[in-house]
Amino acid sequence: MSSRTTRVTTIAACLVSLGALATSAIVAARPSQQPAQSVTSNVSLAPGPRLVARSTASDSRGHLVSVSADATSGRRTVTPLSCSRLYAAGGTGVCLRLDPGLTTYQLVVIDGHLKTTREIPLVGVPNRARVSPSGRMVAWTVFVTGDSYNGGRFSTRAGILDTRTQELVPTLEDWAVTVAGRPYRARDLNFWGVTFTPDDRRFYATMSTGSHRYLVRGDMATHRLTALMDNVECPSLSPDGTRIAFKSARGGDPARGWRLSVLDLSTRRVAPLTETRNVDDQAAWIDPHTVAYALPRGRDHSDVWKVPADGTGRPAILIPDAESPAALGTAEVGAQ
Repeated sequence: MSSRTTRVTTIAACLVSLGALATSAIVAARPSQQPAQSVTSNVSLAPGPRLVARSTASDSRGHLVSVSADATSGRRTVTPLSCSRLYAAGGTGVCLRLDPGLTTYQLVVIDGHLKTTREIPLVGVPNRARVSPSGRMVAWTVFVTGDSYNGGRFSTRAGILDTRTQELVPTLEDWAVTVAGRPYRARDLNFWGVTFTPDDRRFYATMSTGSHRYLVRGDMATHRLTALMDNVECPSLSPDGTRIAFKSARGGDPARGWRLSVLDLSTRRVAPLTETRNVDDQAAWIDPHTVAYALPRGRDHSDVWKVPADGTGRPAILIPDAESPAALGTAEVGAQ
């Protein structure tokens, strides 16, 4: 098979994968119904031994729920806040949801008491959301259509908001990019899966171009992106800032699914985790030694699982009937 044919095949597989992801996101983004169980607004996003997540239970689907850090009691507190994707850290939350009364989506920044502090219209279907450890920076990824280079199929677009200065980066596609030490320009740049460093200046993300899916490091001060490694998707920086949990395409082929691993940033050593199922999610660190992620169960349900970040142990369910997990306890690490 020629290199041209291989490249076309790989790109096609990526587009099929994006399409499947976008379809799942659209289903997840449907308006939720009021939960049958009792709800309360008396939930805090302040740092502490708690987890928040998006419920996929039939009686509270889409609503933010709060559970204890170990989640062993099985008890959850359901809030009125309904989101398609969510995340929280440092007393700040981000909720990607349908714009009330419209068929478009919006990003909602919420404070520690779940009160809205800013709303931003989104052009696309919600996919990923992140908040920096200090709670200052928020990021999102959406699926979009209409980019000429991919024939109208789904693409991804990532944006960032500085909640302190209100600086808004609607897309990373306008930033300067360096690959292999040289300036890089291409029409097919796609970005997704932002994760922030504790200094609120730098971040990591995925950049796809051609047949590559690079781990890139971004700088808010210079608006520059530098490619670091290939075949690294949906990075998630550890609380101590030394490791990145990520998913990688099996054999470099997204059509074969993804495998969770952890990258040591100083040594570039990669440790595959013991979760061998297909994990199509941006993992979240629930403590310095453990990552959590969602696995679908049927059409409308997911469960949050956890696994040790050093390649030992076995996966275990952390929060049944949930997705989009965030550990509020890790927000204290590196807070500015």
